[in-house]
Amino acid sequence: MKNLKIGARLGLAFAAVLVLLAAMTVVGIMRLQSASAKTEALVAENVRNERLVAEWQKVVEVNAARTTAAYMVSDPEQQKSIEAQMKAASGRATEIQDLLAKLLENPASRSAYEKVLASRKAYVDQRKAVYKAKADGDMETAQRLFVDMEARRVTYLSALDEVTAAEHRNLDAVASEIQAGNHSGRNLLITLGVAAVMLGIGFAWMTTRSIVKPLNEALQIAQTVADGDLSRRIEAHGDDEAGQLLKALKAMNDSLAGIVSEVRHGTESIATASQQIASGNHDLSARTEHQASTLEETASSMEQLTSAVRNNADNARTARDLAATASDVATRGGSVVSEVVHTMGSINAASTKIVDIIAVIDGIAFQTNILALNAAVEAARAGEQGRGFAVVASEVRSLAQRSAQAAGEIKDLINNTVQQVQAGSELVNQAGSTMDEVVASIQRVTSIMSEIASASSEQTAGIEQVNQAIVQLDNVTQQNAALVEEAAAAATAMQDEAGRLTGQVGRFKLA
Repeated sequence: MKNLKIGARLGLAFAAVLVLLAAMTVVGIMRLQSASAKTEALVAENVRNERLVAEWQKVVEVNAARTTAAYMVSDPEQQKSIEAQMKAASGRATEIQDLLAKLLENPASRSAYEKVLASRKAYVDQRKAVYKAKADGDMETAQRLFVDMEARRVTYLSALDEVTAAEHRNLDAVASEIQAGNHSGRNLLITLGVAAVMLGIGFAWMTTRSIVKPLNEALQIAQTVADGDLSRRIEAHGDDEAGQLLKALKAMNDSLAGIVSEVRHGTESIATASQQIASGNHDLSARTEHQASTLEETASSMEQLTSAVRNNADNARTARDLAATASDVATRGGSVVSEVVHTMGSINAASTKIVDIIAVIDGIAFQTNILALNAAVEAARAGEQGRGFAVVASEVRSLAQRSAQAAGEIKDLINNTVQQVQAGSELVNQAGSTMDEVVASIQRVTSIMSEIASASSEQTAGIEQVNQAIVQLDNVTQQNAALVEEAAAAATAMQDEAGRLTGQVGRFKLA
C-alpha cells in the first residue's frame, strides 16, 4: 500500500466498496428474481391445479346428484337423458384427470392423485353395479349397492380433497422456501452490507492513516526546520506522494544542513580573518603613523642639510672672490717674488689639500645623489619600508657633517692662503720674475673654487628635490594612514557583521 499513489489507493478503496455494492445489488436482484419466479410458478401452478381439482369435485358432486336422480326415476327415457349428462360430465372429469396427471409434480400430490384414481374407479364400478341391479329389477341389491356407492363417493371426494390439501401443503412448502430464500438473501445482503461498510471503514482508516501520518510527520519536520533544528533523522518510505514529499523534505533538510554547516564554517573563517585584518590594519596604522613622523623628522633634517650645503656654496663663492683678490695682490707684489715662491709653495700644498677636500665634497655630492635616489625608491615603497628612511636620513646627516667639516677646512686653508698671499705681497717686489706663475696658479685655484661653488649649487638643487620628494612621500604616507584607518574601520565592521551572521547561523542545530 505504501508504494501505491494516493489516487490509486483511493481508487482501490472505492473500487472494493463499489464491487461489494455491485455484488449486493446483483445478489438482491437475483434473489428477487428467484422469489418472483417461484411466486409466479407457485401461484400459477397451484391455483390452476386447485381450480382443476375443484372443477373435478364439482363434476363428481353433480354426477352424484344425477346418479341419485337416475336411480330414483322410473322413466327409462328420462334415465337415459340423465345418464347422457353424466357421461358428458364423466368425460370432463377424465379430461381433468389427464391434465392433472401431466401437471401434478409434487410427490404428495401425485400420491393423493393415485388414490383419487383408485377411488374413482371403485366409485364408477359401484355405480355401474347399481345401474345393473336396477336394470335387472333387483331393487334390494340395487339399494344396498347404492348405499355402498355413496360411501365410495365420499371416499372419492375425500381423495380429491387430499389432492387439494397436498397442493396446499406444497404451496406452504414453496412459500416457506421462498421465505427462507428471502431470509437468506436478506442475511446475505446484510452480510455484504456490513462487509462493505467494514471494508469501507477499513480502507478509509488505512488510506487516511497512510496519508495523514506522513503529512503530520512532514508538518513536524517543517516545524523543526522552522525552529532551526536540522538534526532530526528523517525516515522516508514508500513511492506515493506522501513518501515523495518526505524524501523531498529529507533532501531539503540534508541540503540545508550542509549549507548551514558551510556558512557556519565560512562565518567563523570570516570572523577570524576579519579579526586578523583588523589587528593587522591597526598595526599598519601605527607603523604608518610612525613612518609619517619619521618622514617629518627626515624632512626637517633635509632642510637643515640644504641650509648647510647652501652655506657651503656661499663660502665657495667667497673663496673664489678671495682667490681673485689674491691674484691682484700677487700681481702687485712682484717685488717680493722670492718670498712669494716660498709662500706659493705653501699655497700649492694648501691647494692640494683643497683639491682633496673638493674630491671629498664631490664624493659626498655623488653619495648624496645616490642616497636621494634611494630615498625616492623608499618613498615609492611606503608600507613596511619606513625604517629605510631613517637610515637614509642618518647617512645624509653624516654626509652633511663631513661636508661642513670639509667646508671648515677649506675656510681655514683659504685663510692661511690669504695670510700667505699677504706675506707674499710684501715680498712681491722680490719675486717679480715668478709672479706670473703665481698669478696663473691663483687663477687655477679660482677656477677650481668656481667649480666647487657650481657643484655646491647643484648639490643644493638635488637636496631640495630630495626634500620635495620626501614631502610628497610624507603626503602619500598621510594618505596611506587615512586609508589604513578606513580599512581598519571596514575590517572592524566586517568583523561585527561576521559576528552577527555567526549568531544567526548558530541558531540552527546540526547533528
